[in-house]
Amino acid sequence: MDESEIQRRKRLRGRNLAVLFALLALVALFYVITIVRMGGH
Repeated sequence: MDESEIQRRKRLRGRNLAVLFALLALVALFYVITIVRMGGH
């Protein structure tokens, strides 16, 4: 495996982590909104 392949995999993993965190943030946001709306009534 050469240097460019290693760099490509690092970049790919970084993007995957970014997508994962974005999804987790969305789930957390929906969860909080649901709790707040249920608690408000």
